[in-house]
Amino acid sequence: MTTRERQLLAAIRNNFHAYLQKVFVTVTPGDTFMQNWHIGAIAWHLQQCVTGNCKRLIITVPPRNLKSISASVALPTWILGLDPTRKIVCLSYGDSLARDFSRDRRKVMEARWYQKAFPKTRFDPKKNTETEIHTTQSGLCIATSVGGAATGKGGNFIILDDPMKADDAFSEAEREQALRFYRGTLVSRLNQKTKDVFIIVTQRLHADDLVANVLDLDDWTVLNLPAIATEELESIQIGDNRWHERREGDVLHLAREPMIELEKLKKSMGSMAFAAQYQQCPMPEGGNMVQRVWFQIYKGEQKHGPFDAIVQSWDTAAETGDGNSYSVCITCGVKAGNFYVLHVLRERMDFPTLLRTVESHSQAWGAHHVLVEKASSGIAVIQSLNSRHGLPVIPVKPLHDKVTRAAQQSALIEAGRVWLPEEAEWLDEFMKELLSFPHSKFTDQVDALMQLLEWSRNNTPRLETRVTLISADEIKTEHRSTYYDRMGGSFPW
Repeated sequence: MTTRERQLLAAIRNNFHAYLQKVFVTVTPGDTFMQNWHIGAIAWHLQQCVTGNCKRLIITVPPRNLKSISASVALPTWILGLDPTRKIVCLSYGDSLARDFSRDRRKVMEARWYQKAFPKTRFDPKKNTETEIHTTQSGLCIATSVGGAATGKGGNFIILDDPMKADDAFSEAEREQALRFYRGTLVSRLNQKTKDVFIIVTQRLHADDLVANVLDLDDWTVLNLPAIATEELESIQIGDNRWHERREGDVLHLAREPMIELEKLKKSMGSMAFAAQYQQCPMPEGGNMVQRVWFQIYKGEQKHGPFDAIVQSWDTAAETGDGNSYSVCITCGVKAGNFYVLHVLRERMDFPTLLRTVESHSQAWGAHHVLVEKASSGIAVIQSLNSRHGLPVIPVKPLHDKVTRAAQQSALIEAGRVWLPEEAEWLDEFMKELLSFPHSKFTDQVDALMQLLEWSRNNTPRLETRVTLISADEIKTEHRSTYYDRMGGSFPW
């Protein structure tokens, strides 16, 4: 072995930052390792956990900034290389992601350079599985998900990498589940509470997420790395006696994500998601999930066609009493990713009237897609209307609670892609509900709008023959004669 090789192997054993670069090349061949000060900061803080100088560490950093390769792949394999008797539990929000990290760890430990650097660390061929790596000296690394059964085993290191998906962050039930799992399971799985290490690496997702709830439960060291610096001057430790000074407005990694790219991300994600995931400063919920200034305005005399399609979205109610919810239908013209709200129907109807109205409203507006939520009374509506020839009913099953759905679609509104008429008899009530959400008494109009936006983003509503429409009044006139003949002289307006 040459002197140069011995020096490289010594650097890999003694310096986690150097080791991380070698791991990156191994698990992402073909990609270029782009050095930056924040990687040094992450590596130095993680190394402090291995040397015993830090027992509780939280790292909050935007996506795609090497946090998972650092904490979930490089760190566990480095720990086992240095001491093959250690026991490590690695967790993330999903089983599939946990298995991906486990495969990457195995790939690193099978590499020739790793075996040269750490000759005492070897797999135990009798005990290895897809989710568990065992060494011949009784060390192990377990891969599992939040809530997974494997967390019944203890460890000297617990590494929690992204405990929740971004899509689930606005669900109070999902947040509560993550917190219960932390309190009821994870904190009791360290083998020696005073000596062992707990690490959380994540992007912030919500003002009431896991990080917000655990900060006061222990003495945490926190490395917070927003995409754009917000403090006038901040010194961040990146090595022994080495610091990086960051000033307000400095971007985290200029070569990868300059300010212009971050501004594009903010526009596409929406300010709420960007503030949480990129700035690590989630906004508290308080009726500002949707803002009036985000909507574009069209005038009645303006031409907005030809539309790609007309989409209607129904949120149906089961009861008709004064205190009960409304049945709501939002009619939109969709064009090149923009949504023109043409009409909002909001009434309390008994079931037979509701069925007639869904059909008549579809015909009156020439709807090409009629979305009906597959829940509660909507199921009966779908079953009853499926037998009616030519009615384009599409069942839509909600995947999240209404606050989560609204949070996910708010970026589309903030990007200026939802248009409202300058005047309409339904407009004031519609805006009142949207702007006060999630604290409004009724949320039927919000639910119908978010259902329409979510479905349209995932299922491009496009037709071979486009429909030219001018305004709401002209739409009604265009369909009036056909509808009049079918319905025997009655109109819904």
